[in-house]
Amino acid sequence: MTVQTQMQRTIASAQSVEACLMQFSIETQNQQAKQMFQQLAQQQKNIINLLEGRYHQILEEKQ
Repeated sequence: MTVQTQMQRTIASAQSVEACLMQFSIETQNQQAKQMFQQLAQQQKNIINLLEGRYHQILEEKQ
């Protein structure tokens, strides 16, 4: 498996985690838990942005 493929899979997995966290925040009635899930989802989005940046670097290096 190439690094490019591994990065694509990692990004997809990270996006899945973000979606789950957002779903948890929507479904919970506990305001403290809702806020925690929203904060975790935002942190996950930041991670995704970093991964996507690295992925684009990899693509540029291949050209």
